[in-house]
Amino acid sequence: MAETRAEQDVARRRVIYIPGYDPFHPRRYRELYRKESAAQAAISGYEISQHAAKGQGPFAWGVESVVGGARTEAQIEVLLWSDIVKASMNPSIPATYAMLLRTAWTYIASGALFRLMRLRKGPVIAALYPIVFLLGQLLLAVGLGYGAARLGAWALLQLPVPVHLGTTGVMLGFILFVAVTWGVLSWFRKRDNKFFAYYLMHDYSYSARLKGANPPELEARIAAFRTRVEEALSSDADEVLVVGHSSGAHIGISVLADLMRSGWTQGSGPRLGFLTLGHVVPMVSFLPKADRLRADLHDLCQWDQITWVDVTAPGDGCAFALCDPVAVTGVAPEQGKRWPLVFSAAFTQTLSPETWAKVKRRFFRLHFQYLCAFDRPGDYDYFLITAGPLSLGTRYAERMPSKSRIETPASRYTSRAA
Repeated sequence: MAETRAEQDVARRRVIYIPGYDPFHPRRYRELYRKESAAQAAISGYEISQHAAKGQGPFAWGVESVVGGARTEAQIEVLLWSDIVKASMNPSIPATYAMLLRTAWTYIASGALFRLMRLRKGPVIAALYPIVFLLGQLLLAVGLGYGAARLGAWALLQLPVPVHLGTTGVMLGFILFVAVTWGVLSWFRKRDNKFFAYYLMHDYSYSARLKGANPPELEARIAAFRTRVEEALSSDADEVLVVGHSSGAHIGISVLADLMRSGWTQGSGPRLGFLTLGHVVPMVSFLPKADRLRADLHDLCQWDQITWVDVTAPGDGCAFALCDPVAVTGVAPEQGKRWPLVFSAAFTQTLSPETWAKVKRRFFRLHFQYLCAFDRPGDYDYFLITAGPLSLGTRYAERMPSKSRIETPASRYTSRAA
């Protein structure tokens, strides 16, 4: 999309970014934005620079762009919930295996797992991966522990003095079994930054432990996030853009649904945009007690004070690609549904063959591609959306949804909070 000064409707923008289930410090997103925005600007032929946002706290930064002669300033803020994520990732190894059983039972007994598979197999495989991998670790650890116990018994028999494998042998075998089993499990956990099994297990368990209901600490954070959005909407910005990535998408849905129900209207203030990227909404909305999220989806999709655009890609095996989160959950109203506009970032078309060959098997890297530079960006450019001269509504006013989007209701549970 060519952008000129005549088309500019945003000179100042506030971007509020809600990350997914991520224990890392927000500076990770600041540095990712700095690196990838420079790469995208070089590819696409516009200017973009990043600077500190004075007085806005440690989780915000400023961006300035010049696109087609139009200069735009943006302030980007990361809303912090990594402390909640970290707290949920501290269980012991035995507690993690208990979480595994509980989470698997929740998705299987509720029927959610099988219904999710009807939508996209990729994210379901991603959900099954930590279960299979953790069970594989356990079997390997037990096998090696058993082998060590047998080896210890054999070593006793080789001693030059007669030894009866009574209490001594049993105790030695038990000690060796426990030590080796625990050692192997601990080895895997310390290297989970390569395997991501514990990380994903804790992620899915966090949503499943209350069967889709928000834990109290998350509800409190959603209320705090809404306050931040309200503060941005009272500023002199031309647009306030809320961005939710991965699990941050369904948090953003609840934040903005609460804002809607408070009675906020644009008036003469900033336009409100909502961009969801790589969403995993059905992993929560299909659970039996996700009444709150289902009500938020039902209400937000009808709001005429917002532009809601949802971008996914079939190449992202961790997201429910092209699944309309409202429709597939079965809570779309019979009339009046306006949002979201669902379309694909089409990784196989927007990335060069060389780049695609490098990243196509790096599943977690692909899940963050929405926040990165594209070799052939088409009409999705994260940096133009967040720092360019056009509002989300103007940019996609004539964009049609992807024809291959999935809208068939698939959830067994459609009850909503009163």
